[in-house]
Amino acid sequence: MGLLGARQVGKSTLARQLIASHEGPSRFFDLEDPRDLAQLDEPTLALGPLRGLVVLDEVQHRPDLFSVLRVLADRPRTPARFLVLGSASPELLRQSSESLAGRIAYHELGGFDLEELGVEVLQRRWLRGGFPRSYLARSNQESFEWRRDFIRTFLSRDLPQLGVSLPARTLERFWTMLAHYHGQVWNGSELARSFGVSQPTVRRYVDLLSGAFVLTVLPPWAENIGKRVVKSPKVYVTDSGLLHVLLGLVSMRDLERHPKLGSSWEGFILHQLLRLMRARREECFFWATHAGAELDLLVVRGNTRLGFEVKRTDRPRISASMRSAIDTLGLERLHLVHAGNDSFPLASNVQAIAAADLLESIQPL
Repeated sequence: MGLLGARQVGKSTLARQLIASHEGPSRFFDLEDPRDLAQLDEPTLALGPLRGLVVLDEVQHRPDLFSVLRVLADRPRTPARFLVLGSASPELLRQSSESLAGRIAYHELGGFDLEELGVEVLQRRWLRGGFPRSYLARSNQESFEWRRDFIRTFLSRDLPQLGVSLPARTLERFWTMLAHYHGQVWNGSELARSFGVSQPTVRRYVDLLSGAFVLTVLPPWAENIGKRVVKSPKVYVTDSGLLHVLLGLVSMRDLERHPKLGSSWEGFILHQLLRLMRARREECFFWATHAGAELDLLVVRGNTRLGFEVKRTDRPRISASMRSAIDTLGLERLHLVHAGNDSFPLASNVQAIAAADLLESIQPL
């Protein structure tokens, strides 16, 4: 099994808890520890004799291990089960698709969410994000400083390991520029001009940030429906706490006065919806037409199409844009998630859901 997610979301902690509760032999390899790396110089000799649960942490540093794991996974009676942890998907997913097709299942770990914490702490989770150390910090200032240090380490150490050669300060400026596109359709050529690089280079950097689980790229839904639709993706900084650091927002007072308040709320709720529904990335889209109709989130699974709008308002109502989305996309249901106190039907297939009622109202697909 593969456990994926950004750094510091708790993958290693969870794996060590699994080992502690595992009955039988187990072994943990940290591939950022030179001592563990040295033991894997001859991976077949090191891993072959092991039994029980074997954990390989930060496995993207040794993509050559996947060919060895394929051989070991095919042994009769599978004497060992392997759990691989990765903080970046590009190398990990490419290598595993080549070597472990049909032999591995993935789970993405995204830090604390409302399902774990409860809606009573929604404001704190929105402001601080889901990284455990950020959320559990003693103050908003301490939380902000932890996230700021995380960004610096991520940019100076982690991204260069993925092949980005730009200086950390330049990368921070790029990520900050992306933060101002949060919740918007991003213009690759405009961003490339502002940043002084080619459009393919910008796209590569966006893909790397997405592969490192710190940026969410939401593709547009397009089909032959007789309307001119937007064909560029939307971008969201995945963790709301990281977004607020990039925008320089320490407290709720700062956030409530910022012009990105609505976009921050939209991104936060959108990611909670995806977690609650257990939606896969390839099932999630947004929809917009050049005439102005749009839908924040479209989830497509088989013949089921569900629509979601997110509004920072306490007076939800059906808009012409929502009616257009229902009719054009053939939505089974549309949910309007809002910041008010009450949930109630707006129409036979439209439900207004208060953010405080998300856990009761949204079920896994």
